[in-house]
Amino acid sequence: MTEPEISVGILFESRIEFVLLTPYRMNGEEVRGKQTVAYSDGRVLWQGRLYEELLFEPVCGEQAEFEILDVTIGINFHWERKEDQRFRGAFKVIVEDRKLTGINVISVEDYLTSVISSEMSATASLELLKAHAVISRSWLLANMTNTHSLTPNSLTPALSKGEGERDTAKQYSTKQYSTKQYYHTANCASYDCLKEKQKRLKDNPTEAEKIMWNLIRNNRLGEKFRRQYIISDYIVDFVCLSQKLIVEIDGEYHNNPDQIKKDEERTSKLNQLDFNVLRFTNNEVINNPESIIQTISSSLSFGEGRGEAFGEGRGEAVGSGGEAVRGEALIRWYERSDHTRFDVCADDHCQRYQGITRASTEIVRQAIEATRGQVLLYDNKICDARFSKCCGGAYEEFRNCWEDITYPYLVKQRDYKPATGLPDLTIEAEAEKWIRTSPEAFCNTTDKAILSQVLNNYDQETINFYRWKVEYSQRELSELIHQRSGIDFGDILDLIPVERGTSGRLVKLKIVGTRRTLIIGKELEIRRTLSPSHLYSSAFVVDKEYIADGTPVRFTLTGAGWGHGVGLCQIGAAVMGEKGYPYDEILLHYYIGATIEKLY
Repeated sequence: MTEPEISVGILFESRIEFVLLTPYRMNGEEVRGKQTVAYSDGRVLWQGRLYEELLFEPVCGEQAEFEILDVTIGINFHWERKEDQRFRGAFKVIVEDRKLTGINVISVEDYLTSVISSEMSATASLELLKAHAVISRSWLLANMTNTHSLTPNSLTPALSKGEGERDTAKQYSTKQYSTKQYYHTANCASYDCLKEKQKRLKDNPTEAEKIMWNLIRNNRLGEKFRRQYIISDYIVDFVCLSQKLIVEIDGEYHNNPDQIKKDEERTSKLNQLDFNVLRFTNNEVINNPESIIQTISSSLSFGEGRGEAFGEGRGEAVGSGGEAVRGEALIRWYERSDHTRFDVCADDHCQRYQGITRASTEIVRQAIEATRGQVLLYDNKICDARFSKCCGGAYEEFRNCWEDITYPYLVKQRDYKPATGLPDLTIEAEAEKWIRTSPEAFCNTTDKAILSQVLNNYDQETINFYRWKVEYSQRELSELIHQRSGIDFGDILDLIPVERGTSGRLVKLKIVGTRRTLIIGKELEIRRTLSPSHLYSSAFVVDKEYIADGTPVRFTLTGAGWGHGVGLCQIGAAVMGEKGYPYDEILLHYYIGATIEKLY
């Protein structure tokens, strides 16, 4: 395998200003200096002309540099701010959701050099940096190659985008590669003809399609939907592939008798491929979106093979914003798979990437070169190598934070050697004892020299992370939850743990109010709901102060750890590096049963 290139979404604005510091080439012409692009009527406006997209390619190769002005970093986190950032490689500008997306195209190893420098201080120990290089590369390639079957020294392409052998028996097939499901639905013969139309439809949605997409995107109904997706010889408006459910939005021309006949034929063929098709008119979506969402949610709930991880039974109501509330529970998570036109974003949603803004030292370059092409494998599949700032002394399992999948290498364990055992933190009494005390662990440190290896300046604005406290008055908490969830609970009477994961993190939390009671989850949804940005983690216990009428006047949240706690604990790994553990031992401490192999 040769070293891949990666596309990184840097910023999402209606207007982007950038400076080409060295010569670049656009449409065969050489350009440099300050440039401005703006969104205009579904296209990119540059130098008085409109483009579908722009690609600025470096003339001088590795020495090429450009600077983007006013990039927002730490989106929705407490350190959110704007800064000018410099990058190497190519710069691409596309249109998405009536805004412009600026994308940096760069090689994987150059990308990792920036990630390591951005995710942690370049003064970290060599072994820690090597460990982080391997997990960052593993996470990236696992997500980029979820359509590949893997062996330690090769990547064998699976059917993708109409390439490879055609399935003559049935043009719809579902295949399992790596640890994720991959769907090959396009008719290979017609794919090339359809993909340009697909792009136009994505870039120019109708008003009804915009409303629908806002209601079902980001797993808001407990399942992933795709828009303008190619199935056989058709482009469907929206599809949930895991449940084989298609949603079509029809304009007035669909009332034409000839079009009605074509729609019936199209639906019949999609039914033959095992898809259920729901059709709604533009007016139905615009005027009665809640009824539409209830219909879609019901179809998802009663579809074959549907798991119960997304709700509390099959009864449904519709909450604010169109989220599915099943049995008075709102359970959802957030994944990087939302990106469809680039590989990863540059913020904490994926991995922090800030180009060459953060100076890379010789030790970072040494760590990247020493581990070049190395990834974590389990059962000949690249590991989905998650990591967080501080596990709080115990690892969380993947299924408690994201999809209900068990990865054997991401399981519970105490962050310490020799392992002295771990209480069952899914039991409320044990979790409360664990969180209210300060058990020994690698990540239980206040050593500023070690912390500075992992935490950049703006991260060090947060100094209490192994154990922490947050206090809210009744008014602060009720207004915060209303603002963050869009649901008016009235006064908050209680926050009740419903389910905890293996690190003591809450997977489900019941919010009891005077006007509404609702169970929410998973961990990031809990953290988002109970903080103006994000709580440090969902591993917390609640204390209440009361007044005479039984309504709490103050809530104190005592918590453990920073982040989701799955996979490598950055603070713990830093301590291990200082204690002399080599990078392979650090990795295998956090990714149990994995191996380290070289792909290229």
